[in-house]
Amino acid sequence: MDAIVFGATGFLGRSLVAELLGRGQRVTAAVRTDTLTPWLITQGVDTGGLEIVTADITRPLSGLPRARDVYNTAGRYAFGLSNEEARATNVTGALNVLDWAATLPELRRLVHISGYRVSAPEGVPDYAGLGAYEASKFEGDLALRKRADDLRVPLTIANPSAVIGPGQHIGLSELVRDLWNGRLPALPGGPDTFVPITTIDYMVRFLAEIPTSPAGEHHWILDDSTPLLPELIGTIAEHLGVRAPRRHIPVGLLRRLPRKLTGADPETLSFLSTDRYPTASARALAANAGLEMPPAADALRAWADNLVAERFGAASPWSSPYGFHEVAGSRTWVTGERERPEHVLLHGLPMNADLWAPLAEHLPGPILAPDLPGLGRSAATTESLDVWLADLMRPVRTRPVLVAHSAACGPALRFAVDHPDRVGKLVLISPAFLQPPTARLSRSNLAAPMLRRMSADRLARALGIPEDAAVRSAAADLHRPGVARRVVAALRNDVGERARSRALLDRLRIPVQIIVGAADPLSTAVDHPVAEIAGAGHYPQLTHPAEVANHLLAASTPIGRKLRG
Repeated sequence: MDAIVFGATGFLGRSLVAELLGRGQRVTAAVRTDTLTPWLITQGVDTGGLEIVTADITRPLSGLPRARDVYNTAGRYAFGLSNEEARATNVTGALNVLDWAATLPELRRLVHISGYRVSAPEGVPDYAGLGAYEASKFEGDLALRKRADDLRVPLTIANPSAVIGPGQHIGLSELVRDLWNGRLPALPGGPDTFVPITTIDYMVRFLAEIPTSPAGEHHWILDDSTPLLPELIGTIAEHLGVRAPRRHIPVGLLRRLPRKLTGADPETLSFLSTDRYPTASARALAANAGLEMPPAADALRAWADNLVAERFGAASPWSSPYGFHEVAGSRTWVTGERERPEHVLLHGLPMNADLWAPLAEHLPGPILAPDLPGLGRSAATTESLDVWLADLMRPVRTRPVLVAHSAACGPALRFAVDHPDRVGKLVLISPAFLQPPTARLSRSNLAAPMLRRMSADRLARALGIPEDAAVRSAAADLHRPGVARRVVAALRNDVGERARSRALLDRLRIPVQIIVGAADPLSTAVDHPVAEIAGAGHYPQLTHPAEVANHLLAASTPIGRKLRG
């Protein structure tokens, strides 16, 4: 084989396998269990040149296919490990891979992944002071260099900084998670703290180039232009539409404060440093290979989108593209196609755009599904909902089917009345203005605090629907500052507004369809087609998506797919 990758199911290892396969190499992936192949398939990677073998590097290796290049991306990147747990992979495992590589007659290079805070110190690593993870990386680095010299193994150690990208949910991402959830009152470290980054795409392209580069060099792989930590967090906060903390807590004080108070793992504090790193050799290799890092700010924004879409490791995105966009002064979370959607989907309360995931599986063509301003993942706006919707629709070049649920039906109806040339058809699912006012979550002043504390299972019971990914997503957003309060405010229906929306139905100049659950019928008669879904309540698109799609598509007209203008 051209290469063998140990730790091939990890965040770095799987992306490296994908990169090598994409270059036409024949790759052996050494894994404990094969979760790699399904992941590669979802990424559209041709696995024809892949061989999967079972290996445990904590034990001496034998019987593996021979390879020209050996990559060891295996490692225990975790805090709170015992010394034995950390050493088993980061020291013993690394040496086992080197010993096996030394037996390969045509070995070109052994590439070992270490860490940017590791610099092969002399002496015995301080496990008590550094913690098991970092100390084991120090010990492994030193032992590996010495053993490679003794066995004359061509070794290159890659020392990456914080590698960011889809699927990375530890380290710096934990700081972003606290920022997103309003639990970061102050920044750890000082104003000159430097936590460098590199992207996963750049990292694996760099690793793929190492075997053809001169032997004997070790590389610190990071972006020297990474902004200092306060600016880094500020960039992400602005992109997410949340406030960045202005205060700092010095590392020395953090070490003295109880962990229960700070929430900071003592092992992470050594990464809060002002140190810079020797990147000259890595920059030279990148220049020779024609590799360029993406701008740090762009990489951070894209990663922030990934983190929010993945719920910081708790979920998988149901559609793409996704991310934050400026809409009417609001950092709005948008899923799907912004210019040529066939369906635009507006969620009701107290949900977010993930409500549409089950229905979207049954709809043809691209969709556009935002979180309404101030709800879900979107920041609040000072503009009206009508202004926000008009701005959301401004880039759209098709005449899509506009589908709205519950409280979103009013704004959707007003847009369709004002812009009949922009919409092919209007579909209203459980329109709130034609049903009894919802008071269950807004009967008292305590509703917002209660809603914010609701678990996903309690929220599901309150809404009368099964707990699923959409409910868990909504519950996660309700825990964020301000979201539950805005949901409760929106639930207080205005009688006059309901009457005006009812009157607007008669002014529509485009086809309109109303879909409700049989257990949640209209309270007001209308002179428009109404489809009832048997067994469904207020959220038929969530509980009965196939039936809703059948009704929606059966009455679709070609006008919904024509390009505008």
